[in-house]
Amino acid sequence: MLNYHHLRYFRAIAREGSVTAASKVLNLSQSSLSIQLRQLEESIGQPLFRRENKSLVLTEAGRITLDYAETIFQTGEEMIDVLRHRGSGRRTVLRVGAVATLSRNFQAGLLRPLVGREDVELVLRSGNLRELLAMLKAHLLDVVLSNLAVPRDGETPWHSRLLDEQPVSLVELASRRRERFRFPEDLATTPLVLPGHDSNLRAAFDGLMERLGVRPMIAAEVDDMAMLRLLASEGAGLALVPPVVVRRELDQGLLVERHRIVEIRETFHAITITRRFPNLVLRDLLRPYDARTPPRSGA
Repeated sequence: MLNYHHLRYFRAIAREGSVTAASKVLNLSQSSLSIQLRQLEESIGQPLFRRENKSLVLTEAGRITLDYAETIFQTGEEMIDVLRHRGSGRRTVLRVGAVATLSRNFQAGLLRPLVGREDVELVLRSGNLRELLAMLKAHLLDVVLSNLAVPRDGETPWHSRLLDEQPVSLVELASRRRERFRFPEDLATTPLVLPGHDSNLRAAFDGLMERLGVRPMIAAEVDDMAMLRLLASEGAGLALVPPVVVRRELDQGLLVERHRIVEIRETFHAITITRRFPNLVLRDLLRPYDARTPPRSGA
């Protein structure tokens, strides 16, 4: 039988980050608390923490156990909610990390099947790829969405699933009328809004410009795709984006596509890590992408 006191002590250790801090909160001795934790691990048959730099870090089994513990200790509150006719339900948590340069429109389209589901709680995080991969490795995220694939290595078995690829275009305000746009000649005299240097899209554009012998006129560089979209809509210059990023503005006629750069394509990847206990919501979400080849035309 599961000992719920053990779960309570485990949750306190996980929340406080150490046996020492949790013992003060629970008013128990450290030795007693350590014994309770060991008994829970023996009952479950899995280590729940690992030591890193003298700190306790949740293992994958520990993260899953904490999720269940939180659910269990919310049961009393749920019962009160039900009796008061407020309704309640248990939900599966899906933690998604996305690099800042990833299209928000693409993210919304990918996660749309989960939006509004009463049995799923979405937790979204944004950051750079290195930070997000560290969170994925620590089981703080279930998946990382990125424009770059991550190669597998001996230490961490990353899995990079190609979800889609999009063409890349130069877009600007439709109200900025031009008789014609010459690519690449006009780039030397037309203000450009480009992704930052950390973006693979920017690296591909810079490489193309070097091969063509063109020095573009750069008006702004931004690391966030949402900001790039905003600057394009505000008329800051000709913006380098996958059309999916500004699909609404293009459909509304606010922006117009001046040139599609066929030599460059933006890719979208779902990065996961080998897990003994996979998130079933994530598995179902990504299953359609396992059965098809990503299109090579615009969305």
